[in-house]
Amino acid sequence: MKTKSALDLRQGREYKALLRFSLPIILSYLLQQIYTLSDAVICGQTLSSNEIAGVNDIAPLTFLFLQFAFGCTAGFGVLTSYFVGQKNETETRRSFAAQILLGAIVSVILTLTAIFTLNPLLSFIGVTPANYEVHKAAYEYCFVLFLGIAAQLMYNLICSVLRSVGDSVTPLWFLVVSTVLNVALDLLFIIVFKWGVIGAAAATVAAQAVSAIGCFVYTFRKYPMLKVKRSDFKPDLKFWGRHLRQGFPLGLQSSILAIGLIVMQNKIVAFDTDSLGQMIAGTPAQNGYGAACKLNNFLMCPFMAFGTAVVSFNAQNLGAGEYDRIRRGTTQSMIIIAVMYVVFAGLGLLLTINGAYQYIFLSKDKISAESIKFGNLYMYVSLPCFIFLGLLFIWRNGDQGIGKPGYTLGAGIAELIARIVVCLILPTLINGGAISVSASSAAFVALSFADPIAWLCADIILIIPVIRCVYGKKY
Repeated sequence: MKTKSALDLRQGREYKALLRFSLPIILSYLLQQIYTLSDAVICGQTLSSNEIAGVNDIAPLTFLFLQFAFGCTAGFGVLTSYFVGQKNETETRRSFAAQILLGAIVSVILTLTAIFTLNPLLSFIGVTPANYEVHKAAYEYCFVLFLGIAAQLMYNLICSVLRSVGDSVTPLWFLVVSTVLNVALDLLFIIVFKWGVIGAAAATVAAQAVSAIGCFVYTFRKYPMLKVKRSDFKPDLKFWGRHLRQGFPLGLQSSILAIGLIVMQNKIVAFDTDSLGQMIAGTPAQNGYGAACKLNNFLMCPFMAFGTAVVSFNAQNLGAGEYDRIRRGTTQSMIIIAVMYVVFAGLGLLLTINGAYQYIFLSKDKISAESIKFGNLYMYVSLPCFIFLGLLFIWRNGDQGIGKPGYTLGAGIAELIARIVVCLILPTLINGGAISVSASSAAFVALSFADPIAWLCADIILIIPVIRCVYGKKY
């Protein structure tokens, strides 16, 4: 069942298996951030402040749809890992076929939904045609990304399948090629062809489409247990339902989070809006917060990647009945996350000195004392609380791997409620009135606490199956 690239997560010291398996995933996640970084750096140096604000503003919207897609594929892969742990090649192959079919259906539904709801969603976060340049950039960037949902979903699907069989190296190699291609296309589309934000989005979609095709071809050639046959696609509603029960909660959880982020983005925009509803020149709150979020996304990559490794580790060992191995792996994972927290939170705080990180994402003319103030305030609140985020990734993915997707969805709901409550109540309460460009810095600090409080609330839900199942052995 294994090739040279695959790793059997049922054998060896738990922390060594997890680190060895997660390292290529960490590198892959960091390279994926280079997609975003290349867009941000090239756009930040060539486009106007309003166009940059438009690209920054739509992050929660793309998160809403793309993360639902990615969550589904990650959930589908849990069953594949389970069958790998059982050494059941027939069911492993059927699981892959089910994922291809379900992935195609989800892609079509998400693409149509995203395109037809784009304008209302932009209005909800405060990006309207009244601010023409910001709205135009946001709409065009989203529209192209949404047209490419299928390519992005299928790339994540095949990566999830490869990791399910213990191969975290192959997706990395294809991503290296794709990343180089993405940067090259960014330069071609934005600088040479002058396509602006459309070019940035098109480069991302095209690069991921190349990765998806390459990974599928490699998988069919190198893994006999994944070389699907026509009979594997035979309709089996019960079997497909098992995949949906794993995939939908994780997908819904990701989308639920996006709703909270959309509410938060609406409040961020308010800090740049005057009493007449017009955005002020330079949009410092949006650009400062946007740059801070991009840095945070980069810093949290190791947490996310390690969590991804935990899914396959737990699912393979669950299939093999190695419950003590899951318990030891969970304990060792939390220790590793604590070390990561010290390293990456510390690095992030260093980069806040004089707003150093903003010079990565923005040209000098878009950086001001105000943009640095807004960005740094958010970082000073979120980075010390990164330990809550690290545990969230370990426990959420670990719960998914032992077949407890309901807790994953419950944690997402808790996170949503917490973030919305903080966003809607705390800043206004601290400011003593509605939020606008004249709002106090303390109000922005209050808004920044929405993320850490949401992470903590999710952790409270996610730790329940960790205690009951992993340590209490009540699977």
